[in-house]
Amino acid sequence: MKEIIIFLKKLYASSGFLLYVHLLLMLIVSGLEGIGIFLIIPLLSIIGAFDLNVDTIPFVSSAMDRMQESNIPLNLPIVLLIYVLLVGGQALLQRNQTNLSSRIEQRYIKELRQETHQSLLKARWEYFLRKRNSDFNQMLTTELNRVSNGIGLLLTFISAAVFTLIQIGFAMWLSVELTSIIILSGLLLSLISRKFVRKSAKLGKETSKLFQSYFAGLSDNFNGIKDIKSNMLERSHIRKFAELCQHIESNYMKAARVYANSQFLYRASSVVLIAVFVYVSLTILHVAAEQLLLIVLIFTRLWPRFITIQSCLERIMTQLPAMQALTVLQQESGEAREALLLQDEQLALSIPLKESIECQKVSYRYDKSGKRLALKHIDLLIPVNRMTAVVGKSGAGKSTLVDLLMGLIQPDEGKVLIDGRELTEELLYSYRNRIGYVSQDPFLFHGSLRENLQLVVPDATEAEIWEALRFSASDEFVRKLPNSLDTVIGDRGVRLSGGERQRIVLARAILKKPSILVLDEATSALDSENEVQIKEALDLLRGTMTIIVIAHRLSTIRHADQVIVLENGEIVQQGSYIQLSQESRGTFRKLLSYQTEANV
Repeated sequence: MKEIIIFLKKLYASSGFLLYVHLLLMLIVSGLEGIGIFLIIPLLSIIGAFDLNVDTIPFVSSAMDRMQESNIPLNLPIVLLIYVLLVGGQALLQRNQTNLSSRIEQRYIKELRQETHQSLLKARWEYFLRKRNSDFNQMLTTELNRVSNGIGLLLTFISAAVFTLIQIGFAMWLSVELTSIIILSGLLLSLISRKFVRKSAKLGKETSKLFQSYFAGLSDNFNGIKDIKSNMLERSHIRKFAELCQHIESNYMKAARVYANSQFLYRASSVVLIAVFVYVSLTILHVAAEQLLLIVLIFTRLWPRFITIQSCLERIMTQLPAMQALTVLQQESGEAREALLLQDEQLALSIPLKESIECQKVSYRYDKSGKRLALKHIDLLIPVNRMTAVVGKSGAGKSTLVDLLMGLIQPDEGKVLIDGRELTEELLYSYRNRIGYVSQDPFLFHGSLRENLQLVVPDATEAEIWEALRFSASDEFVRKLPNSLDTVIGDRGVRLSGGERQRIVLARAILKKPSILVLDEATSALDSENEVQIKEALDLLRGTMTIIVIAHRLSTIRHADQVIVLENGEIVQQGSYIQLSQESRGTFRKLLSYQTEANV
């Protein structure tokens, strides 16, 4: 239940004064409803339906005495007018309370969405290496919606509890004995219904797990749709998805049955209790008809509130696992948070690379509790405005080394130095602001080419955009597109070829005017023609910025100033392309011969 307390505190922090107004409206609405019930007695007396003695009704008797002292005629129109004003006023206030409740809930959920999203984006890269993207999608959609439902239920629960307490107060005013019977009945019912609450909590946990699998399955399906279609795997994926949907349906039906059974118990018990209540009141306690009528009326209004409270509690327990999961996500991402983002004017003062990037005895492991090192005692110097290539077999540690050089991960041992200054968390954002990164799988969103390029520099001019396109050997094919820069390229740039996408992403990196350009196997999936164009683009950039290339195809790094060869997380060779290619027993020569044979 600590998660509910956490979310209530956040609700208060989000709403502040509005929450107090909401609670005040609850009190007023509940009070007016109670007074409205009391007015039924004089109404019945005036119209002659019953010969009732109002002197035994505390509120009504004193109110009627004051009206007589004020010479206000107590007739049917007056009482009806008072009743209409009270009930109408209550309805108006209840409408305002409902609107305010929605406003509080939606403001809170908006801030919760933003808080969760911001917390994730500020987390370290290592945190994302341990998680699935589908888990984040699930949290920010399904689980957040469940939390939103839970918050709505909490507000309903509070409203019902406030109404119940006020109505109990009115009932106690009339008869302590009869009201005590109602309260004891409600407590007894809550004890009986504990099993429904436990079942709801269990089903809520199962719902979270099922939707986690659901989102993971969807993500895998659509990320790998080409493989599925090519290998005719549709049938097996359809079958698995159908099984998962069956489990989700079964889970929801179980929850519906629990809710239906509990509602049946509450409603059936209310009928029995009313019968017992009336019998005990008349035959044993000898309650006056006026009091009994009011107590029964209050009971018929109060008992549904007991049912509402119990129902809300069950459904809150169903949503509780979503609250727990979201709390854990925020705690984990908060613990993995990088140094605070700097202000825009501080980001403008980015670290200029003047001399070199250096690794001194750097080691790194992904499993902090294990002994296996992904990088072992790396000593490396990358001079400014030179091209450095990193090569090696798959799993040699190439991407891990580049992640370290970009500050995405921090070494477990040793130091990364920028112009002799240790790269600490306080410097990360200003340092990264000088880096342009091109990955093997280029990221382009559904929009125009211009929008994709201006993603990194929103105020880039037309001239700057075309200059970046020229440097990436992209300007020629962009001019031939139907709408040039304003051509919509589709989801992930699907309307462009692989080589075109790669060159556009390179142009976007160049548009940033970085000091350091990092290419992470950016040519591995390209054909020879596109590889040559990327190579020519790199030749144009040589000497203007520090270029770090993870190379799968060794032909693209012939003009590299130095080549770093990694094997099992260690640097086994280092030197120029020509020098390493002439070392007959070296790893680089083997890699070169493998590619030569493959090309033949």
